[in-house]
Amino acid sequence: MLVLLLGFVFSAAVTLLVFRCAGAVFRHLGDADMSGPQRFHSRPVPRIGGIGIVIGLTLALGTWWAMRGYSVVIGLKLMLCAAPAFLAGLAEDFTQTQSPRRRLLFTALSAVLAAFWLGAVIERTDIPGLDWLVSFGPLAILVTVFAVSGVANAINIIDGFNGLASMCVMMMLGAVAYVAFQAQDPLIASYALAGIGAVMGFFIWNYPAGLIFLGDGGAYFLGFYVAELSILLLARNAEVSPLFPLMMCIYPIFETVFSMYRRKFVRGRPVGMPDGVHLHSLVYRRLMRWAVGSKNAKALTQRNSATAPYLWLLCMMSVVPAVIFWDNSFVLGILVLVFAAVYVFVYTRIVRFKVPNWLVVRR
Repeated sequence: MLVLLLGFVFSAAVTLLVFRCAGAVFRHLGDADMSGPQRFHSRPVPRIGGIGIVIGLTLALGTWWAMRGYSVVIGLKLMLCAAPAFLAGLAEDFTQTQSPRRRLLFTALSAVLAAFWLGAVIERTDIPGLDWLVSFGPLAILVTVFAVSGVANAINIIDGFNGLASMCVMMMLGAVAYVAFQAQDPLIASYALAGIGAVMGFFIWNYPAGLIFLGDGGAYFLGFYVAELSILLLARNAEVSPLFPLMMCIYPIFETVFSMYRRKFVRGRPVGMPDGVHLHSLVYRRLMRWAVGSKNAKALTQRNSATAPYLWLLCMMSVVPAVIFWDNSFVLGILVLVFAAVYVFVYTRIVRFKVPNWLVVRR
């Protein structure tokens, strides 16, 4: 638990410093555009929270090694591999000019580096047909790059409200830590705990007040970190089901897949075009009705923060079963399908204004 505490302390301190400094040069570091379809804040806010997480996590791993003498070579290599994904996202946070395709390209580069430098390659899936593909080295790397890039983009997709993406990531890293301990792999468990601490250090400033946002840099880094730790866990422990990471991350993954389907086939728009009808956006607009029309900054911030807990519960619906059945691919496969059905049902009910009254918040 020491590494978790180190991650928290360093990340909280660096994040505090970041948003304090950002206030002095706010025009370049803040998200002042509040008119977009996925903008739900009431005032300009720095969107570079990923800096505190990355620096805090790096310092925690380095300090942990200096104090205890444990090997952190894999962790430090993983941080270096994550640099392209993080920096591409950070460039978007600073300039607002980086296309989704470019960010995904650099995230893919990070996945390639991890594949060759750390051996983080998906070599089994327990999915008929796909197992045959990953039996070939080049195809296994291709599948790995696709999966890692997809998870990183999925975390970015759900990063829409105070505390939403960061809490979901902490749940996922908690699941990785638990399964790693069950598989007697304390090294991967420790990296996951360090990640939880670093994200928590950001979370206390982000939720509920929304003093700083995760940003694309933070979201892409955390998605990459979760995906790579999951792949390393599978590579080092044969008893862990390859469907464990899929079930654990199915909320953001299915949100992304469903959004692509909705944009392309329902609305006839490009799959990469942002819109305001993600599930979390609908929860904000149709369940948090008490502050509709309000211009009061405090009320809007409270409405923003009240949205995330609904999606935390949805995320728990995937993380908890993944932890319980972490070594049973058959059950996990069924649960993935069940989650997809539940998601579509919930989304459809909200879209059609058929939400039970007890879920709608009115004050």
